[in-house]
Amino acid sequence: MPRARRGGAIPSRREGGFTLLEVLVAFTILSLAVVAAIQGFAGGLRLLRLAGEHQQAILLADQKIREVVTPAEARQEEVEGAYKWERTITIVPTPELSRTPATEMWHLYLITVKVSWGDTRSIELATLRSSAQPPETPGARP
Repeated sequence: MPRARRGGAIPSRREGGFTLLEVLVAFTILSLAVVAAIQGFAGGLRLLRLAGEHQQAILLADQKIREVVTPAEARQEEVEGAYKWERTITIVPTPELSRTPATEMWHLYLITVKVSWGDTRSIELATLRSSAQPPETPGARP
C-alpha cells in the first residue's frame, strides 16, 4: 500500500507537468497570436507609407497652385520624382458687370492641379482666383 502525503491524498502522475498535447495546443495558440500581431504591424506600416505619399502629393499640388501669379488659360504637365502632375487653368464665365472706363475688367479663373503616383493613386486640388485686366486705352502702348 502506498504511503499517503500529509494531506492524506495519494500522489498522481498528472502533478509532474504538462502533457505533450497541452504544450502543442499552447504553442499553436501562441503562434496564431504572433502571426496576427505581425500582420497588424505590417498593415499599419503600409497605411503609414500611403499616408506619407498622399501628404507629399497634396503638398506638391498646393505648391503648383500657388505658383500661378497671373492666370491665363493654359495646361501644363510635368513629372517630379515619382509624382506626375498636371495643372489646368480655365476662365470661368461670369456675368458682365457695368464698369466705368477707369475700372479694370475682372476675370475668374479655375485652377486645377491633379497629382498621380503609382499605378492608380491620384489626388486633385482646385481653387478659384480672380484677376483684373487693365482697361484698353485707345492710343496707349502695351
